[in-house]
Amino acid sequence: MVLLMVPGIAFLYSGLARRKSALSLIWTVMMSFSVVVFQWYFWGYSLALSSTATNGFIGNLDHFGLRNVLGAPSPGSPLIPELVYSFYQMQFCAVTSALVIGSVAERGRVIPAMVFVFFWATLVYCPVACWAWNVNGWGFKYGVLDYAGGGPVEIGSGVSALAYSWVLGRRNEKMMLNFRPHNISLITLGTVFLWFGWLGFNGGSAFGANLRAVMACWNSCLTAMFAAMTWCLMDYRLAKKWSLVGWCSGTISGLVAATPASGVITPWASIALGVVSGVVCNYSTKFKFFVGIDDALDVFAEHGVGGIIGLIFNAFFAADYIIGLDGVNTGISGGFLNGNYRLLYVQVAYIVACCAYMFVVSVIIAKGIDMIPGLHLRASEEAELLGMDDDQHGEFAYDYVEVRRDYLAWTPAEKEQKQDGIHVEPQHGITGHQDIAKSSHAPSTPPEPEAVHEKSTATSE
Repeated sequence: MVLLMVPGIAFLYSGLARRKSALSLIWTVMMSFSVVVFQWYFWGYSLALSSTATNGFIGNLDHFGLRNVLGAPSPGSPLIPELVYSFYQMQFCAVTSALVIGSVAERGRVIPAMVFVFFWATLVYCPVACWAWNVNGWGFKYGVLDYAGGGPVEIGSGVSALAYSWVLGRRNEKMMLNFRPHNISLITLGTVFLWFGWLGFNGGSAFGANLRAVMACWNSCLTAMFAAMTWCLMDYRLAKKWSLVGWCSGTISGLVAATPASGVITPWASIALGVVSGVVCNYSTKFKFFVGIDDALDVFAEHGVGGIIGLIFNAFFAADYIIGLDGVNTGISGGFLNGNYRLLYVQVAYIVACCAYMFVVSVIIAKGIDMIPGLHLRASEEAELLGMDDDQHGEFAYDYVEVRRDYLAWTPAEKEQKQDGIHVEPQHGITGHQDIAKSSHAPSTPPEPEAVHEKSTATSE
């Protein structure tokens, strides 16, 4: 179920982008999964969740190459063999990497992005997963309540995507005129795939067919649907239209907020969580304009902010009887309403540590890769104009459309409109199209001097 989230992210990101880079985002997300499968097998699982590591910050290499990972009880639950647990946790790293790498949208080269994924999973995801879920991790011992990944997955993806986008730079704004998501049906399909997979993500984190798993699924759906309704209302107040993209965005923001909280808080608190996450994440989409970072797919606004909200809700609304529904985690204290006031600063300290560490290290990794000859992250301006599909892959999401349209003839608008009768030939793109444009406007009689002058000026422009 969780594996299905990866193509769900691919479809979601593809639909949110423009047509000329739609296939590139699918490739980037799916290839990031390939990289993570290797990384997690190679040393990722051991660095994140090796139970013999005692430093509290990162694991050791005791399970390098899945060495000695078989039928012993797992660190997550004594009822689950470690081999099953390691495979399940690999999906979490894959989903997080796929979310992060959407930040390459429409202007990033794909091979340097894959190099980034490997080192990011090793130096960013694995340490924070160790903090939260390793039995010797400092966050785990400190008493942090992070059920299914508010820190490693949600803050990790949102903050790291913001960092990568910052290093990558803004898209060329002259090419962003009248920008719209190119395929809302694909966005909806990706959202539904994610929703289904999220039930495995949140429900499965109870590690068994038990009441806590069902409670997590209930809470996930409650939070998601109240967030979806809230987001649609927020958009309606501005546009006076009911947006399907708004419904999808709200659903995802709710599922994100439910990730750290769904197996921890009560259903009524999940409803409040949905409303709050819908409002706050909606407003957070404006954050990128304040900081001047082109987070093209709003990964930070939905995943980073949503994960923070879910973790804060745990501090107030965590209930000990919800946590104990799996029959394993009995005796763990809840949050503020359970009288555990200490959890307030524990959760805040954990949030600050995750945000700071993941942003700084992600920037260092991205900058370091960008400085290596041949691995610069940013595509050229010509490639951005052409589209990542053509420049990086030579394939298109909709090939039957691409062979009939010359996108490079759609040159960025100039400040002043041309007068009627002035012909502007495409300056880029398919040579044959330029020839057609010339022949179709060739004068049948010798032109007047003024007409010749006008045409030559237009051609040079």
